[in-house]
Amino acid sequence: MGEIGLNQFAPYLLNRVMARWNVDLQEALKDYDLTTAKMRTLAVLSIAPGLTINELSLFTVIEQSTMSRTLDSLEDQGLIRRRTREDDLRVREVMLTDEGSATFQRFWPTMYGHFSDLFEGIDEDEYQAFVVTLHKLVRNQQKLDQRQDGA
Repeated sequence: MGEIGLNQFAPYLLNRVMARWNVDLQEALKDYDLTTAKMRTLAVLSIAPGLTINELSLFTVIEQSTMSRTLDSLEDQGLIRRRTREDDLRVREVMLTDEGSATFQRFWPTMYGHFSDLFEGIDEDEYQAFVVTLHKLVRNQQKLDQRQDGA
């Protein structure tokens, strides 16, 4: 660590960026009666309706126990509904209600504004290179996970 320093240590920099992102979003979410977990869930369901709790946990990067409580709260707020999957009665899938969709649509401009602020001064080529690099990191992490699971 001493050789490269914190300002050259990518995991440290990623953590700083994400910690600030989460703090800023959490502050903005208060106006919408949402938490970060609720916002992530609404965001994922807005593009991928009908997911299971396991799938939502994976895509939102939220532990399953937290996801279960988040879904209970979202359901109490009338923002999601759960239904039995037609082809497998053992599986319950989660859908946005009209109110859930409307809530996400109201929040999205705020979220996108934070995103735009975060990437200010970064041109499209730099952004695309960054996303490609992040995908490579995710694949490397998945390989590590598979090795650990198989060990």
